[in-house]
Amino acid sequence: MQHVFDGTTSDRAGAWLSVDLDALTRNYLFLSKKVGPAECAAVVKADAYGLGLTHVGPVLERAGARTFFVAHMEEGVALRKILPNVRIFVLHGFMPGCAEEMLTNNLLPVLNDVSQVRAWKTLSVKIGHALPAAIQFDSGMSRFGLSEADLDIPGLLDETLKPVLVMSHLACADMPDSIFSATQRERFLQMASRFPGVPRSLSASSGIFLGPDYHFELVRPGAALYGIAPDGGPNPLSAVISLDARVVQVRSIKAGDRVGYGLTWTAKEPTRLATLGIGYADGFFRAQAGQAAVWYQDVRLPLVGRVSMDSISIDISALPDSTLKPGDILSVVGPKQDVDALARTGGTIGYEILTSLGSRFHRVYKMEKVLAESI
Repeated sequence: MQHVFDGTTSDRAGAWLSVDLDALTRNYLFLSKKVGPAECAAVVKADAYGLGLTHVGPVLERAGARTFFVAHMEEGVALRKILPNVRIFVLHGFMPGCAEEMLTNNLLPVLNDVSQVRAWKTLSVKIGHALPAAIQFDSGMSRFGLSEADLDIPGLLDETLKPVLVMSHLACADMPDSIFSATQRERFLQMASRFPGVPRSLSASSGIFLGPDYHFELVRPGAALYGIAPDGGPNPLSAVISLDARVVQVRSIKAGDRVGYGLTWTAKEPTRLATLGIGYADGFFRAQAGQAAVWYQDVRLPLVGRVSMDSISIDISALPDSTLKPGDILSVVGPKQDVDALARTGGTIGYEILTSLGSRFHRVYKMEKVLAESI
């Protein structure tokens, strides 16, 4: 549904996730300009990093993206229904026996091992012409990709193979001081030299910020599109999400009272608590117990006790009495605490926070003073 922006959200919702599609667009344009003349593709795997493929995909296409990457074939099938005219690469290639489905759905496989290469070549022979695909090299991460020895297999790389992209993936791109990125780049160059004239791609989000030597002809940002910091330095990207939760209950407890499962937290003095209806089913991890906080305006309010599936307890004693009541709003992700900061309280990374956001949030998609809402 499309609604004129009125600043409201669902009265029924205990928490809501706001996705700023203008910020998403700004991030794509910023990255595209940074890597020019290389092409800036868009990675939308995992339901666009949890933010909703049906909303994110068309916005990125309007911003200029013409090449998209997903992880699984099913994701590619879903994206093809939304975007009929873009290139879609499937990072995992295809499972045995599923090559023809790639062709049927107009998807391009990323060929990661010898068996996938041979299956794609067999289909090419059956169809009567070489079928386009990307080829991935293992340049040192030991995850996906053909090895240098694989490239030497007689007849593997013949005219029945039509590579339209060769690629690899950096293991330490978010560690700018790591010398291994340069090592991988050299290995990648050696392997790519066997495919003269074929466009090359080495960098995802963090690799873009290693500089032009890592851009080649195409880059594949994912997390950076959604506002995740590319490394440990200042974040040049726009925040795409905010997450707010309403107070479900306010209560006062005495010194010595204990809170939550396992009674792991004990009040040292009379304490006022607010219960929020958000928990580990929504991507607020149990590991954040004793570490995380939410915000009321400029006041940090710490989490106390364990995180439950559907709720957390917040110490609101720093606020004047009667400041909060059921239905009032606290900020979980926002100006005072971005996704990366929240992730650090759980010993994880912003990627995991985004992709773990549950399906229970009321979602608000904001673009040019228009809201697209789904409950």
